[in-house]
Amino acid sequence: MTTSTGTRYPKLRAVDPRPIVHQGRPFVLLRDPLQMSDKILLVPQPLVPVLALCDGTREDAKDLSLALAIRFGMRIEPEIIEQLLATLDEALLLNNDHYALAGERALVDYREGPCRQPALAGGVYPADRDELKLMLDGYLDGAEAGGDLPPVSTDGRGLVSPHIDYARGGPVYARVWKRAADMVREAELVVVFGTDHFGGDSDLTLTRQNYATPFGVLPTAAGVVDALAEAIGEEAAFAGELRHRGEHSIELAAVWLHHMRGGEPVEMVPVLCGSFGSFVRGEAEAESDRKINRFLETLEEATAGRRTMIVAAGDLAHIGPAFGGEPVGVAERERLKEADDELIARMCAGDADGFLETICREGDRNNVCGISAIYLALRMLGASKISFLRGEEVAYDRCPADEFGTSLVSVCGVVFQ
Repeated sequence: MTTSTGTRYPKLRAVDPRPIVHQGRPFVLLRDPLQMSDKILLVPQPLVPVLALCDGTREDAKDLSLALAIRFGMRIEPEIIEQLLATLDEALLLNNDHYALAGERALVDYREGPCRQPALAGGVYPADRDELKLMLDGYLDGAEAGGDLPPVSTDGRGLVSPHIDYARGGPVYARVWKRAADMVREAELVVVFGTDHFGGDSDLTLTRQNYATPFGVLPTAAGVVDALAEAIGEEAAFAGELRHRGEHSIELAAVWLHHMRGGEPVEMVPVLCGSFGSFVRGEAEAESDRKINRFLETLEEATAGRRTMIVAAGDLAHIGPAFGGEPVGVAERERLKEADDELIARMCAGDADGFLETICREGDRNNVCGISAIYLALRMLGASKISFLRGEEVAYDRCPADEFGTSLVSVCGVVFQ
């Protein structure tokens, strides 16, 4: 057996694994969040433990076979494992030289492109601007029917919006963006903190590329981005820039932003916010994190004197079998509502530290994926001492996340004045 250079000390990249049944057999579907390759792999269930051992500490297929026998009591021939590794390598799912070279090329293409192209157009929402406008206006009409929603004043300061797909979250998007309509139209600059689903611990990832929507292009505020990059260092700011290409959180907020402005562009600062794992585990404190503090201080300075709107694009809980938990019943739905009510109350009080502490208290048992985006937005919204921050909950929903209704994603809309 000959082991290729690409599969020595194999280390699986951060991927999006999803269990599926294909032709009556269980598999794990592996998708690449960076979309480095158009390949989607189906790994047979018996081979899934191999993926768990691909952490870069074992030299080759023979070592992996031995580790499987010791740790799991499984016997899989090295030749079979080598075939799996070769397939992973071909799909650019191993963190090796092959992937690094492809990543460098992809980053150059992204930066040299005319704009950051909409990744979800034609799928999650229509790519045609007229069809998209019709769809979003339909959600807004439904929001009107749901009760009186007079817009907040043009002095409003920001909002929390979902990043779930429009099919499930459309009514919540509509109510929060309609409530913020005047603020949105009068904004001179919009900072969007979006969840980075594959970002590292406390990553703050920038891009100088402009975000496009079917309505046109939202220019990135290059001067603000440059100041932020200088504050935290170019490497830290752009190491994960390619994740902007496929990450959906900022895009789904940007589409609503552009629509509510009637297609008129506005400068935007797109910030992808990585995991807060170390803070949730109690290994560090977000309020004393030097990078976060320097980033927010610089952002406040760089946006001073402009009518700036802050947006957090973040969902709340992810519970049930779809996320590795137990099926959700009536009691769990009520418990979730109580937990979400407490989080939303912290948001409305502008209490960033209390918001995070509430999640940490139970070890993030509800898998709140918008932690970092919402926390940073709250910190930024509360930075000004000129006036008291006041938030208003305008929408909430618990959306199904599996075909049986036993998994849920909860979302909310909050507007700040």
